[in-house]
Amino acid sequence: MCSQQRITPSTRGSWEQSAKLERLQEALRAADAVVIGAGAGLSTSAGYTYSGERFQQLFPDFIAAYQFSNMYEAGFYPYRTPEETWGFWSRYIYYNRYVPIPKPVYQQLLQLVEGKEYFVLTTNVDHCFQRAGFAKERLFYTQGDYGLWQCSEPCHQETYDNEAVVREMVARQRDRKVPKELVPHCPKCGRPMAMNLRSDDTFVQDAGWYRAAKRYDQFGQQHRQHRQGKVLYLELGVGFNTPGIIKYPFWRLTKDNPQAVYACLNYGQAGAPTEIAQQAICINGDVGDVLGALKS
Repeated sequence: MCSQQRITPSTRGSWEQSAKLERLQEALRAADAVVIGAGAGLSTSAGYTYSGERFQQLFPDFIAAYQFSNMYEAGFYPYRTPEETWGFWSRYIYYNRYVPIPKPVYQQLLQLVEGKEYFVLTTNVDHCFQRAGFAKERLFYTQGDYGLWQCSEPCHQETYDNEAVVREMVARQRDRKVPKELVPHCPKCGRPMAMNLRSDDTFVQDAGWYRAAKRYDQFGQQHRQHRQGKVLYLELGVGFNTPGIIKYPFWRLTKDNPQAVYACLNYGQAGAPTEIAQQAICINGDVGDVLGALKS
């Protein structure tokens, strides 16, 4: 695997921004396959910010009570009762999973890859790809889904859709709390339910997770040219929190295929190892702005 220490920042590149965009457009046109790796920066660009004005508008009562500065901090807080815990989490899930996507960034991306052989590997858990129209069989959500619950133990390896209950929780909550009868419990053991989000070894990889993982593996294996032909590894908004899922594999696959192109779009963290510098297109900027420029 290429080393993080040998990254060449995009700001040192010899290309101007317009030249990089032209090269990326050509890589998209020429690609036999496009493998999209998406991180939090893509959803941030689409309007899913977790602090600032949006947080203040959606959680003024929790901010007043606890002086929280962002949704992440509020999500880890040990609330006194399950009713208040789910008062926060139901609202968190609703506004980050079920309301319309604030900006058309995902739709712009879909337009760029429609008609291509593509697959999406993402650490995002807001389900924006499928909501924007990407084919379900071309998606692998590695880290979970805000729309799923699991047993907190877990006593079994199944997940449960939460949309109907979450909508009712949001509609009926008062004073930051949901009614007691809406607090979710495991249907098998009775323990509290938890979010299906990868944070420790209790994360449930259900049958759907394994089917998606298999499809992603088959995408590379059944189409041999995707490992040897003109493949575009399009990395969008991926940072260094979990680089082993998308970033490092994309670097390795690019290095192993002389015809591959690695494109990194990121605000402030766009770069590539020196080993693949000649195959890399690194654009430092808002992902949505870059995709919009490509679309035009």
